[in-house]
Amino acid sequence: MKVTPSISLFPIPGIPLITPQDDLALVINKCAQKIGLELKDGVLVVAQKVISKAEDRLVSMSEVTPGEKARKIAREDEKDPRHMEVVLQESEAIVRHGNKVLITETRHGFVCANAGVDLSNAPGEDIAVLLPLNPDESAKQLRKGLEELGGQRLAVVITDTFGRPWREGLVDVAIGSSGIAPIDDFRGQTDLAGRELVVTTAATVDQLAAAAGMLMQKDSGIPAVWVTGVPVTGEGCVADLIRNPSEDLFR
Repeated sequence: MKVTPSISLFPIPGIPLITPQDDLALVINKCAQKIGLELKDGVLVVAQKVISKAEDRLVSMSEVTPGEKARKIAREDEKDPRHMEVVLQESEAIVRHGNKVLITETRHGFVCANAGVDLSNAPGEDIAVLLPLNPDESAKQLRKGLEELGGQRLAVVITDTFGRPWREGLVDVAIGSSGIAPIDDFRGQTDLAGRELVVTTAATVDQLAAAAGMLMQKDSGIPAVWVTGVPVTGEGCVADLIRNPSEDLFR
């Protein structure tokens, strides 16, 4: 993928607190129109939380009864046992547990803290926000809705904030995408010295997520960013980025 000499990122302000009754494509399109932004020839990067809220991926913890395993983890980590029960329900497996951190593998194949179950920016003090059931399908449906409203040649990337092995700090990564190849494969091409590239592949959708994440801080009120200068080509899904466990040297 060859990008243009410059990439531009445009935060889309004014998006209200999303509820399951909202048409997310309509809301985002209206907010883009208000600032004169045409959703054409670019990538819409959207925070996972607004997707989850629109899809009613919400759990009232007052209705959660924690099991013994959740209560044990909660005691060790000084956390809410109801929260831990929801995390376990959303997990395929516990990958690591220690230092008051619970790393799990979700049913999507993501390895992250607390199965992505988040309590921040929730629509209520006792509400947990879960990851979408199928983030790639969520991206596909949002893209379809925007195209029906006049969007052209656009892609959608859904992001969430993950920690990383070996490094401190959090980074936004892609958990769903539609309309763009998630990986840019440079194998077979040459570097500046003319040497053939053998293993180089770039996680394009993760790069987009990280760039947009600079504008989508939790207190910014900006859950969507429009990116231009990136060719909207190829297809695929974020599932393509998940490494086969047999090739994972860290588990």
